[in-house]
Parts: sequence; structure tokens; C-alpha cells
Amino acid sequence: MASNSVRFIVLAGFFSQLLCLGIARFAYTPLIPLMQTSGLTDFLAGFLAALNYLGYFTGALLAVRLSNWHLKFYAYRVGLLLGILTTLMMGISDNPWVWGISRYLAGLSSAASMLLASGLILQHLARHGKRAELGVHFAGLGLGIALAAFTVELLSYFSISWQYQWFLFTVLALLLFIPAWFWLPKPFADITSSATLVSSPLSPFLRNGLFLMYFCAGYGYVVTITFIVTIASQESELKEVSNWAFFLLGLGAASATIMWDRVARRLGYLRTLRLTLFVNSITIILPALWVAPWLLLFSAFLFGFSFVGCVSLMLTLAGRLYPEKPAHLMGKMTLFYGLAQVVAPAISGYLAKYSGHFYSSLYVASGITFFGVMILTLLIKRTPSSHLTMQTS
Repeated sequence: MASNSVRFIVLAGFFSQLLCLGIARFAYTPLIPLMQTSGLTDFLAGFLAALNYLGYFTGALLAVRLSNWHLKFYAYRVGLLLGILTTLMMGISDNPWVWGISRYLAGLSSAASMLLASGLILQHLARHGKRAELGVHFAGLGLGIALAAFTVELLSYFSISWQYQWFLFTVLALLLFIPAWFWLPKPFADITSSATLVSSPLSPFLRNGLFLMYFCAGYGYVVTITFIVTIASQESELKEVSNWAFFLLGLGAASATIMWDRVARRLGYLRTLRLTLFVNSITIILPALWVAPWLLLFSAFLFGFSFVGCVSLMLTLAGRLYPEKPAHLMGKMTLFYGLAQVVAPAISGYLAKYSGHFYSSLYVASGITFFGVMILTLLIKRTPSSHLTMQTS
């Protein structure tokens, strides 16, 4: 495979992230305040987010069970189509049931890009002796978030309704669909390398510790990513910068991916993961401690910078340990990450309903994320000779 072909494969994943996550999944977040003018309550917003992550959780289960690479490839393409369809569904109705179906299917779509596309890309890279890193791929996640926030801010300036904003997002999704569909070839379509793929299984202690840590990371991530715009819009001092906070979150995520790959080469995966989670736990709680526009923007940027590092490193880790079946371990990891994402929004919506604000949810999310930091510290102490704690080549 020529280097240009490899580049196009990686970019296909990049555009799938823009489509399936930036638009199909995360356009919902900056549009929540506008949609609340048409009957979307805090509780319903949390419930819809929970359905979205339930779809993601279901997608992770499917990724674990799919063993045929060609089936994974076609499931990835179905995910792209769902990304377009679910975006359109949000604009054609204000019925909560339609919204709920859309959010669930959008979760399936995001799993296709996060897990299936990641596995397909890593397989191509591994079989050609390329470094198993997903920095460029996950840059699409961050830029997708930034794109969604910027688009909503721009269209809201012209007083365009939330329904028509969803329609415009659908048009944009159709444009992103083209490279995401055509630039990722069928598995092994032009494979000429005879590279041997060897797995490096984890010990049960290390594996289970990583799964529990990833649950903690997922809980902290989903509360902030879902409600940061809503939290800001409920404060008079922050309302004007609410969408810009989500925009900076996306820019932070986009700028972080390749950097965290390089840090992991020096510190090892576990120490680097601990660093990302520690920063993440601090940034989650900052807006609840001090209401100030500059602090919200700063914490949003660092939150994006840290959370995407954790996700990218965990999925890259799966590719390094199980190059012949990366999506299998990715799926198992994501079951724990996804379970947290199903539970946390519903709990947050419940807490907001009875406390009148989402700040209590931020305290809980930060504490759970910091518990993940302590788990990683224990794993590092108990496995000092593990290749995951050492520098990587």
C-alpha cells in the first residue's frame, strides 16, 4: 500500500469522526438550550443523552461479537448512513419519542466510528508495519465538536431555529459522508505485506483495573460533554460564552491527540493515562467552584485536551495488544465506558431536577474520575515491570 493510500485511510476515519460524533452525536449538546424552548426539560435532556449512550453501549456489544472483518466494514458503512438519518430525524419532529429513537441510533453510529473504524484503521496500519496510533483519527472527534459549537453559534446569531439548524447539519453530514465512505477500502483489499501480528494479553488484574478505570473516565466525560452548554446557559455571567466553551472543548480535543501519543512513548501508557485523568478530574469541577467566563473557557479547553487523550490512548492500547483483533478488546473496554455514559446522564438529569442545577453532578463526576486516577496509581505500583508503564518505541 502506498503511503498516500495509508493517509487516505486515516483521513477516512477522521471524516467519520466529524460525521458520526461531531454532528450526529454532539450537535445535540449546543442545541439543547434552543430545543428547551420547544418543551425539552432538563430531565428529558438527560434522558435523551442516556438513550444516546445506550445506543453507543449497544454498538460496543456488537463490536465485541463481530469477528468477521468484512462484516465490521459493512457495519461501519451502516453507521455512516445512520449518522445522516438520525441528524435529519432531530429536525423533522418535536416528538420526544422521535428524538429518543434518533439519539439511540446516533449512539450506534458513533460506535461505528469510534470502534469499528478504529479497528479497521489499526489493522491496516499494523499489517504494513506502521505505528499503531490513532491521533489523526481522533482529531476528527475534537474538530467535530468544535464544528458543531461554531455552527450553532453562527446560525443562532442569524436567529435560525433549532429545526433548520438540524437540517443544515444534515447537509453538512452528507458532504462528510463522501470521504468517510470512499476512502476506507474493504479489509485487506490491497494488502501485500506479510507482517505477523502477535497479541500481548493483559493479566486479569491489569485488565480488570483498566476496565474499572475506564468506567470512571466515562462517567466524568459524559456529564461535562453533555451538559456544559446547558450549565453555562443557566448562568447570566456565562450565557454569552456557552457555545464558545464547547467550541474550545473541541479545539482542545483536536490539538491533544497526537501530543498524547508522543507523551506515551516517553512515560508509558499507564502513567500517561493517569496524567490525562488527573487533569480531567480538575477541569470537571472548576466551573462549579468559580463562576467566571474565562475559567469556563479555560477548563473547557483543558477538559477536551485531557478526555480525548484517555480515549485515544485506550483504543490505541487495544490495537497494540491485540493487533489481529483490536475491535474485540476495544469493545470490551467500551462496554465499561459506555455503561457509565448510560447511567451518568440520567443520574445528572435527576440531580438537576431536584437541586435546580447541574453543579452537583459536576462534583460527583469529578470525584468518580479522580477515583480512576487512584486505580491507575495502584496498577502502576502493582505492575512496575509491565511494558505499559515503560517507554514505548
